[in-house]
Amino acid sequence: MSNMKSVYGTSKDNYTLKLRLKSAVLFLWFVILTIICLLPIYVLIINATRTSTEIANGISFLPGSNIANNFDKLFHDINYSSVFNVWIGYRNSLIITGFSTIFTVFFSALTAYGIHVYDFKIKEISYSIILLVMMVPVQVTSAGFVSFMLKLGLTDTYWPLILPSIAAPAVVYFMRSYMKSSFPLDIVEAARIDGSGEFRTFLTIAIPMMKPAIAVQAIFAFIASWNNYYTPSMILISSKFSQKTLPMMVSAIQASNQFKDYGAIYLALSLAIVPIVIVYLLLSKFIIAGVALGGVKE
Repeated sequence: MSNMKSVYGTSKDNYTLKLRLKSAVLFLWFVILTIICLLPIYVLIINATRTSTEIANGISFLPGSNIANNFDKLFHDINYSSVFNVWIGYRNSLIITGFSTIFTVFFSALTAYGIHVYDFKIKEISYSIILLVMMVPVQVTSAGFVSFMLKLGLTDTYWPLILPSIAAPAVVYFMRSYMKSSFPLDIVEAARIDGSGEFRTFLTIAIPMMKPAIAVQAIFAFIASWNNYYTPSMILISSKFSQKTLPMMVSAIQASNQFKDYGAIYLALSLAIVPIVIVYLLLSKFIIAGVALGGVKE
């Protein structure tokens, strides 16, 4: 009997040791991945505090003392302020990105809900068409899109940059996949029995249950729209300074040979990523809450 307890105890100790070793390896691996992801952002912020000469001499992990001069040059130097105004850029980019993100996640969730909940003859065909559209690159349709906007007289407006975000096949695919694993149809049937309307069921039951998926896709949609330079540069053809988005202003600074101060350029890049960081911090709590909820779900 004592031998059996000894063998059992040894086996349990070996299992615990293997589990701890595996946890330590995973922890170290995730630390390395975190450093790899955050290092470019850290270097970007550090370079925003250095002089152009210091940046040319190589990478440094210690902040410089030129941040005030970089701010002064970026905001008050006529050469820089004529092509870069962070407040105008924030305003225009936030208008386009805010509405695009809301339209993307709402209508994609609504489409995924309809495909998941309702049974109709062309259900799978419709879903297949959505997946096929997802495979078509934007560059293939860009010429026709710009020509169509010219005929409608919508160039130099933000409508062509906002309304197409309603159709987001990749987000629909993600939403439906999430609903198939985390949204039981019995809840919809129970809501119908209680007298809830179809759209009300979607708003009051489906959306709260889909918060983690919506938060993830909102982050991705916000980043994609915020960093989008290709489409605005085609639609805003008059290149009015008051209409330019922040990526267009940053691109103007980077592309021109008259801007030699790398410190000011890195500062402009740092300011451009601030809204992305804020949106991630605001929405990440919903992702974490969804993961925690799924971990204790029976």
